[in-house]
Amino acid sequence: MRDPFFAVNQDLFQACLAHPFVQGIARGTLRPGQFAGYVAQDAWFLGAFARAYAAALARTTDDRDLWLFKRLLDGVVTELELHRGYAARWGIDLSRVEPMPATLAYTDFLAGVAGREPIPQIVAAMAPCMRLYAWLGQSLAPVADPASPTIEWVRTYADPAFAALADEVDGLLTGSGADPQRQAWLYRRAMQLEYGFFDAHR
Repeated sequence: MRDPFFAVNQDLFQACLAHPFVQGIARGTLRPGQFAGYVAQDAWFLGAFARAYAAALARTTDDRDLWLFKRLLDGVVTELELHRGYAARWGIDLSRVEPMPATLAYTDFLAGVAGREPIPQIVAAMAPCMRLYAWLGQSLAPVADPASPTIEWVRTYADPAFAALADEVDGLLTGSGADPQRQAWLYRRAMQLEYGFFDAHR
């Protein structure tokens, strides 16, 4: 892991891990409809996340970064397919999702950063999502209940391939236009929004 902001944001990583909603995913103790609501909102969020990656892809002049952003976009599409599978099983109509305030706060943040910041700052605003989910998956996998109806979520994000992609994203934090102080603020703000997103589904 080359994420320079992971250690200084451990308070928020640990808060997300301890959150009752996240623990409920691993233990299979969520209320009926609770996970379905999260899936619907997360699908909305992932659309904004994909557009932020697309904005970075359109502006990169580095061929290596071009292919990485393409793989990252493919990864978001894979996540969306997972959500469509959840939606089919849980009776969610993803075409009728109304974003919650916590969802809009996060997507508006991403859209603003993607529209005006250099690529290293865009990455700083997006890296926490991948790093957090990879870390949550790996942290929860050893203790999760195999019978949990949402165990697939844990297994998806515990996959070493997902963590490896998060590691690749870390490499984009440096480069022309990188401002470590600004990146640190954006990273922490994204982590605060991640926690708020989970908390909206308490």
